[in-house]
Amino acid sequence: MLTTLRRIVQEVNSAKDLSTALNIIVAQVRETMGTEVCSVYLFEPGSGRYVLMATKGLNQDAVGRVSLASNEGLVGHVGNREEPVNLEDAAAHPKYRYFAETGEERFASFLGVPILHHRRVMGVLVVQQKERRQFDESEESFLVTMSAQLAGVIAHAEATGSIRGLGWGGEAVQDTRFVAVPGAPGVAIGQAVVVLPPADLGSVPDKPVADLDAELALLQRALEAVRQDMQTLSRRLSSQLRPEELALFDVYQMMLDDSALGSEISAGIRSGQWAQGALRDVVNAHVNRFEMMDDPYLRERASDVKDLGRRILAYLQEAGKRELVFPENTILVSEELSPVMLGEVPKEKLVGLVSVLGSGSSHVAILARAMGIPTVMGAVDLPYTRVDGMELIVDGNHGEVYSNPSPELRRHYYDLVREERELIQGLEKLNEAPCVTLDGHRMPLWVNTGLLADVARSLDRGAEGVGLYRTEVPFMIQDRFPSEKEQQATYRGQLEAFHPLPVTMRSLDIGGDKALTYFPIKEDNPFLGWRGIRVTLDHPEIFLVQTRAMLKASEGLNNLRIMLPMISSVYEVEEALHLIHRAYSEVCDEGVKVHMPPVGVMIEVPAAVYQARELVQMVDFLSVGTNDLTQYLLAVDRNNPRVADLYHSLHPAVLQALVKIASACRIAGKPMSVCGEMAGDPAAAVLLMAMGCDVLSMNATNLPKVKWLLRQIRLSDAKALLDEVIELDNPYLVQSTLHLALRNMGLGKVLTQTR
Repeated sequence: MLTTLRRIVQEVNSAKDLSTALNIIVAQVRETMGTEVCSVYLFEPGSGRYVLMATKGLNQDAVGRVSLASNEGLVGHVGNREEPVNLEDAAAHPKYRYFAETGEERFASFLGVPILHHRRVMGVLVVQQKERRQFDESEESFLVTMSAQLAGVIAHAEATGSIRGLGWGGEAVQDTRFVAVPGAPGVAIGQAVVVLPPADLGSVPDKPVADLDAELALLQRALEAVRQDMQTLSRRLSSQLRPEELALFDVYQMMLDDSALGSEISAGIRSGQWAQGALRDVVNAHVNRFEMMDDPYLRERASDVKDLGRRILAYLQEAGKRELVFPENTILVSEELSPVMLGEVPKEKLVGLVSVLGSGSSHVAILARAMGIPTVMGAVDLPYTRVDGMELIVDGNHGEVYSNPSPELRRHYYDLVREERELIQGLEKLNEAPCVTLDGHRMPLWVNTGLLADVARSLDRGAEGVGLYRTEVPFMIQDRFPSEKEQQATYRGQLEAFHPLPVTMRSLDIGGDKALTYFPIKEDNPFLGWRGIRVTLDHPEIFLVQTRAMLKASEGLNNLRIMLPMISSVYEVEEALHLIHRAYSEVCDEGVKVHMPPVGVMIEVPAAVYQARELVQMVDFLSVGTNDLTQYLLAVDRNNPRVADLYHSLHPAVLQALVKIASACRIAGKPMSVCGEMAGDPAAAVLLMAMGCDVLSMNATNLPKVKWLLRQIRLSDAKALLDEVIELDNPYLVQSTLHLALRNMGLGKVLTQTR
C-alpha cells in the first residue's frame, strides 16, 4: 500500500495542471481500491457550493455541471462534519440527494472523506460501489491519506491560479493572501523580480578527479571570482550601510579564505573528488551543521553558506548569469534570499523582499531591518516561480504577501505607507528624550545586539543600555575556540561602544543544536538537549576563559553585566556563580582592577518560571527571553509558518508566567528585564510596564515606537489595562481588547500585530 501511495503521489505531483492531477487521483484510487466510482468535489468559496470536478465511474458530462450547496447532499454532509462518512446504503441516509445526470443511482455503498488544508475544507473525495457493504478500516485509511495528499495539490493549484487573478473554477480572484513570517517592518508595493539560485549543488554528481593540478587551479579561480563579486557588492552597498554592517561581507571573505572553506574543498579534491563534488560535500556538511542549531539567528547561517556554495559552483560550471532588469519599485523574491542578493539591486529601486525559506533571524532579515526594507520570510505557500513581473504588496508588519491587489487594497496600503513615513519622521525628534510616562514613571529602554552593525543604530535611537549581547558570533567564525585575548578584544569593543551604559553579555550558548565545527555534538532532540549553561558547566574551562575575558574587557569601564542562559535549576546557578567568583579572583590576582559585575539569570525555560522566587534570591537580576519562553510554553516553533498562528506572546499562559516572574522580583527587590520581541511591540510593552518590568530590551528599530507610546500613557492606565486583559482566556481577544483600548486613547498609530 505504501508503494502504491508513493507512486500515485509522484504522478500527481508531476501533473501539469489541477485537472490532470484530479483525473490521475480518481483513476488511480478507483483501480487501487477496486471500487466502481471515484469522484472529487471541490468547494468554490465564491458560490459556497461543491462542484464535481473529476470522476471515474459517473457520467463524464456531469463534470463541472453538478454542484451542491455546502449543506446539501452527502458531499455537503462530509464537508460539514469534516470527517469521513461511510455508508452501506447511501440512498437511505436523510442527507442523500439524487442527481440524474451523474448516473449514481446504480451505486449503493458510499465513502466520502473531506479534503482539508490548514483547517479549511477544500473539497470531498468520494468512492462508491454497487453492492451494499461498508468499506473497511484499511480502505478508509487509504482514502484519508489520499485526501491529505490531494489537499496540498489543490492548495498549490489554487495559489498558482489566484496569483494570476483566476480561481480554479475560472472565476476572477483578487487580493490573494499568502501568510509568512515578519522579517522587517513596513509595507512595500511594487513589481516582483524572481531571483533563482545561480547553480544547484544538489544536482552535482560524484566524479573522480582527472587532473589534480588543473582542478585545484579551477577552484582557486572560482574562489577569486567570488571574492571579487563580494568586494563589488560591498562597494555598491557602502552608501546604504554603516561600516559595521558591511563587516558581514568580511565574514564572507573569511569563509572563502584558504584556511576555511577553500582549504576544505582543496582537501576534498586531493582525496580524489572533482572540484564540484568536493564543493558540494563541504557545503552540505556545513549546512547540515547549521540547520541542526536551535538558535534561529545562528541556524540561519546555513543560507549564507548555501549562497556562497552556489556562487562558487556557478563559476566552476562557467554558468552565465541571467541578466535581470529591475523596475523602479522592485520587490525581490527568491526561494532563499541572501544578503548578497540585496546588493545586486540598485538601492533606489529596492522596496521590498520576499523569501520562501528563512525566518526573522536570517542575515537578510537583519540587514533588511537595518536598511529599512519591508521583508517577509517563510512564505512557503507562495508559488514564487510564477510571480515574476507581477504586482505584489509586502506587509512586513504582519508577515503577509498579496498578489493581484484590488484598487481598494492598493489604496489602503498606499495610505499605510504614507502614514508610516510621516510617523518615522515624527519619532526622530524623540531620540534624545527620556522614556517617561505622563504620570512620571521612568521606563528604561535597552537594545539586543549581535552584530557590530547594531551599535551605531542603537545609540542613534536613544538606547540606554544593552539587555542582551550574544557572545556566540566570535566562536562561530573560527576553526577553534577563540583565545582569552581574542575574546577580550571583542568584548572590549562592545563595552567601549556603549560606555558608560550597561552591557549585558550572555555566556556562551552552544550545544547539540549549535554544534561548532571544532566541537561537534549530535543529538536526536537538540531543542531539549545538551546546550547553553549545560555545556559550559560540563566544560568549566570554556566558561572560565570566557568569564575572565569579559571581566578583563570591563577594566576601567565597569559597565559589564553577565547573564546565564537556559537555566532550569537552582543547582546550575550555584555552579555558575562558583565559577564566576573563581574567574574574578584569578583576574584580580593578575592585577586587573575590576568590580564584580551584576550577574543575572535568563528565564526562557518553564522550569525557571516556577523557580523564579528561588533564582532571584541568588542573583542580581532576572531577564525574560520571551521568544524562547513563549515557544517552550506553547510548544510552537515561531519561525515555522505552518504553526506560526499558534505562536502568540499575548497568550494567557505567557502573561501569567510573566506576572509570576515580576512578582518574584518585586518581593525580592531585584530588577526584572524583558529581552525579546514582545518588549519591542508597543502594545505588549504597555502590559510589561504595568507588570512591574524594570527594563525593556528590544531590536533598535522598534525602540522609537515603544518610547512614543509609553510617553503618551499613564502607568495607572497601563495597570488598568493589565487588570482587564489578564482575565481573558484567548490571545487574540487579549490583543484586540488591548489594541481597541489604546486606539480609543488616540494611540493606535504605532500598533503592530503581535505574534
